[in-house]
Amino acid sequence: MDKTFEPASVEKRIAELWEREQAFKSGRPERAGAQPYTIVIPPPNVTGSLHMGHALNNTLQDILCRFERMRGKDVLWQPGTDHAGIATQMVVERQLAQRQEPGRREMGRDAFVQRVWEWKAESGGAIVNQLKRLGASCDWSRERFTMDEGLSRAVLKVFVALHKQGLIYRDKRLVNWDPRFQTAISDLEVVQVEKKGSFKWERPAVDAEDAKPLDLAALGKLLDREPSGHLYYFDYPLEGETYDAANPATFIRIATTRPETMLGDTAIAVHPENEALKHLIGRKVVLPLVGRVIPIVGDDYADPEKGTGAVKITPAHDFNDFEVGRRHGLPLVNVLNGEAGMLLADNPAFLAGAAPIPEVMALQGADRFEARKRIVALMAERGLLSKIEPTGHTVPHGDRSNVVIEPWLTDQWYVDAKTLAQPALEAVRSGRTQFVPENWAKTYFQWLENIEPWCISRQLWWGHQIPAWYGPDGKVFVEESEVAAQAAATKHYGEAVDLKRDEDVLDTWFSSALWPFSTLGWPDETPELKRHYPTDVLVTGFDIIFFWVARMMMMGLHFMQEIPFHTVYIHALVRDEKGAKMSKSKGNVIDPLELVDSYGADALRFTLAAMAAQGRDIKLSRQRVEGYRNFATKLWNAARFAEMNECARVAGFDPAATRLPLNRWALAELQKAVAEVTTAIEAYRFNDAANAAYRFVWNVFCDWYLELAKPVFTGSDEAEKAETRASVAYVLDAIARLLHPFMPFLTEELWEIKGQEGPRRDTILALAPWPTDAGVADPEAQAEIGWVVDIINEIRSARQEVNVPGGAQIPLVLVGASAETRGRAERWSEMIKRLARLSDISFTVLAPGESVQLVVRGEVAALPLAGVVDIGAEKQRLGKEIAKLEADVAKIDAKLGNADFVARAPEEVVEEQRERRDDAAERIAKMREALQRLSRG
Repeated sequence: MDKTFEPASVEKRIAELWEREQAFKSGRPERAGAQPYTIVIPPPNVTGSLHMGHALNNTLQDILCRFERMRGKDVLWQPGTDHAGIATQMVVERQLAQRQEPGRREMGRDAFVQRVWEWKAESGGAIVNQLKRLGASCDWSRERFTMDEGLSRAVLKVFVALHKQGLIYRDKRLVNWDPRFQTAISDLEVVQVEKKGSFKWERPAVDAEDAKPLDLAALGKLLDREPSGHLYYFDYPLEGETYDAANPATFIRIATTRPETMLGDTAIAVHPENEALKHLIGRKVVLPLVGRVIPIVGDDYADPEKGTGAVKITPAHDFNDFEVGRRHGLPLVNVLNGEAGMLLADNPAFLAGAAPIPEVMALQGADRFEARKRIVALMAERGLLSKIEPTGHTVPHGDRSNVVIEPWLTDQWYVDAKTLAQPALEAVRSGRTQFVPENWAKTYFQWLENIEPWCISRQLWWGHQIPAWYGPDGKVFVEESEVAAQAAATKHYGEAVDLKRDEDVLDTWFSSALWPFSTLGWPDETPELKRHYPTDVLVTGFDIIFFWVARMMMMGLHFMQEIPFHTVYIHALVRDEKGAKMSKSKGNVIDPLELVDSYGADALRFTLAAMAAQGRDIKLSRQRVEGYRNFATKLWNAARFAEMNECARVAGFDPAATRLPLNRWALAELQKAVAEVTTAIEAYRFNDAANAAYRFVWNVFCDWYLELAKPVFTGSDEAEKAETRASVAYVLDAIARLLHPFMPFLTEELWEIKGQEGPRRDTILALAPWPTDAGVADPEAQAEIGWVVDIINEIRSARQEVNVPGGAQIPLVLVGASAETRGRAERWSEMIKRLARLSDISFTVLAPGESVQLVVRGEVAALPLAGVVDIGAEKQRLGKEIAKLEADVAKIDAKLGNADFVARAPEEVVEEQRERRDDAAERIAKMREALQRLSRG
């Protein structure tokens, strides 16, 4: 073996080995009768590169797939990428601009789409190779793309079928509209940005002697500087009253953060139980600047405690207002165009019943924020602006365009998600599909029980073009091909007519909703579909439970009449070491590939697995990854030690036939570790599985088994030596298999190297069987070696806790020892003395004075420290340390008990305080134990 483990060279070589052996290919002949096990990868964007969320998600999937593959199942981990409509179109458009080539609209649709395909062939899908670097054991021969021919055919079939069933339809509703890209976008593509204004303005009192004329230019500059983050208080005159700012009976006051939308107001809402305003319900106001008469309606949406208690209702520009409008039958008045400019002229909805002032009509085409400034000025000029106050509120932005998103009224295609959601709800309620952790089922229920129609159309060119064609009179024909649409149109009109295809494409979530069955060949009845649907488990993040998980459930149940997976494992977030969410703006993003380059893929994978506790976010630091790199090094060095001591595999080695207590103890401990790891992976407790494997490898195998075996290797008993060598080699082999799902490169390399030290291997490690019960259950051996380990550990801990100098040789006194304990101590005395740094071991009836007393497996052991440690001074030191730590805990408890601190402090700061408290409490417990030991003496 090489002196050191070099991940970079090993990873490349092992990856080539797996590919050469087609290790991850499903449907291998030798597994034809095996139980299938299937996972579909959450398809990353074709434009994407590996981030830490991908690294966690794919590591956990890989652990499951490698584990089940080793358990003999026919594993299919289905890979693929998503065409990522808006992201890919943006990448290619940016490339065209950088190369100073004609833009998308100059090129035309067909040429542009061809250009995108060329980009995909050249540059797209880099993330696939990055996943391979991580060790993802997907069946790469089956890689799919959401716009490949087979998946496109599935999309067409589903769209047409749902349309014919009345579950897809066209409607005019509000959508998240991106004015830069001029398309509807999903909620997941909307980022809420906190805005807080800074300036105030208040209208002078009517009779104020020092009232100054309003400086509109100064106000305009403030609005230019801070277009968002303020509440504007406007007075709307009541119909039939002469407006008088000093007389509240002549107007109703509203507060808004978006003054430009007031031009589309169609009502004012007041809560029916608002004592101050409910008398106005049923009256009408004259919309300032516009002249439209609109009603005051009673609705629970108006919160009496917020703003003025009265809310302007603009159904065409606010999602909540849209629902209020539906409840009260209000008209929809859209006052913005697709670029977020004012749409007033030639706008029948706006002009109906209105008499707008010329200055309002002059806003035609003006940008929304320019219109905001000018409308505020117009209201101020007329004395209708009461005041301006700064306010903190979130403003939706496009995650890629970085512009403010508008709720915009437009014609789009929708899926009747309410109908499709019912079977998906029932499947989880009945337990056919389960969430792990189970609390995420509540999120699933909450979303699906309150589901709105799903907007599936996007105003892009890259994507699945909607299979809808329009006749001369606007009648729509939805078919899987233009030929079929033309035939339907000819039948309808009685003659051939010109048809125009809908230019919109489908939301990328539509095609990915079909992923569990479209990737297996549906709509064809393929062998893979029959064998691998439904799949087993879906591993994903909580943020797409609605966008992807729920929609796969809907589509799978509707088209396959079966759930797409029986388990949904929801993993947590990977945060930075302080608990803050990673973001480019904070500069705390950790690149997984950089960690792979520095420490190896195995170290990163093991870190993520060891920290993946259910429901708890991962706080990742380079130090943790470095620590698990050291774990890989420890195992490598242990394997080299075994090699140097001629520990080689022996054909027909039977663990149950071993005789030496040390070997039987190690094999029994191995058996326990295998059971723990197996149970934990089956329960998706990845951290427990990784930590059980870690404890066995580091603590049992490296620290104790090999250490306690040294005298055997240097001794003269050849039979004991041969048995121990074979036993160590057997355990090392089992460790490679046990760790393989977590650290595949290192273990495959060890498997190959150790395969040359004995009988020929039947297979590479990736296809080797999971370790089984060694058949060794020896309570007597476990008790004996366990006692040796415990006594040494207890002595080491006590020495550290009471500050015994490192080089000091101290005696051990076993008090009232049983014959069994005395025998163990005598048999292992030299080992105990060497490892615990003892001068001698003796036996007595009573504990000597000035000693630290230990209780090991129910019996007392004492360490006389007279002349080595000042017992009195040590007690005093420990007492002071405990008092200081208790004071720290009290301060932290006061902070955490302050509801205001917990609510206002950043999440990572609160979490840091909790961790500091836990650390201090742990140290207090250890020091009290040390004090108790000293006090016993």
